[in-house]
Amino acid sequence: MAKVIGIMGESGAGKTASCRNLDPATTFYFDCDKKGLNWKGWKKQYNDGLNNFQQTNLPSIVLKVLHNINESEKAKHIKTVVIDTINGIMVAEEMRNVKVQGYGKWTDLASYIWEIIDYALTMRDDLTVIIIAHSETISDDNGIVFTRIKTNGRKLDKIVLESKLTTVLLAECKDGQYIFHTHSDRNSVKTPIGAFEEDEIPNDIATVIKALEEY
Repeated sequence: MAKVIGIMGESGAGKTASCRNLDPATTFYFDCDKKGLNWKGWKKQYNDGLNNFQQTNLPSIVLKVLHNINESEKAKHIKTVVIDTINGIMVAEEMRNVKVQGYGKWTDLASYIWEIIDYALTMRDDLTVIIIAHSETISDDNGIVFTRIKTNGRKLDKIVLESKLTTVLLAECKDGQYIFHTHSDRNSVKTPIGAFEEDEIPNDIATVIKALEEY
């Protein structure tokens, strides 16, 4: 089974930038927000000509490409897949069905997102799939706040996407430094036991993947 890592955070927290040190020769990047990447020279690293980049927010296309990466001999060189962001798929699917009435459209949306993450977990062992997501901070009746992955619709809330992942990192810009939180503190952050001693690490997903090799 593939490793699936979640990265959540607010806009501007450094989620996309954390992928800057991945090897483009072995990475496939889904730009689901269709906004491009945010480091100098990225267009030379990821583009259609290199067959390692696709701008789409259609869940069917994302799932189809994941199947191809997993099953095709021509895609065996791919070791990392980035889906940036899963919310881009959710929002686009909601907007495409904005005139559809009834509970069914929310069930369909939940099913699409579930299928993507569930299939990612079954992909080949040498793959790491990065799921980038926006975060939201909620407060209960007692005023206790909690930060989690932002989802669309109650059905996805009930599923709890983090429950499918063994690693969820929270990206943040703190005192001008871009970091990952590695341990839970009123949030849904989690990492394997012993993987990270520090509560905060630099936001470099390539080093995170390296640290998780033994897990």
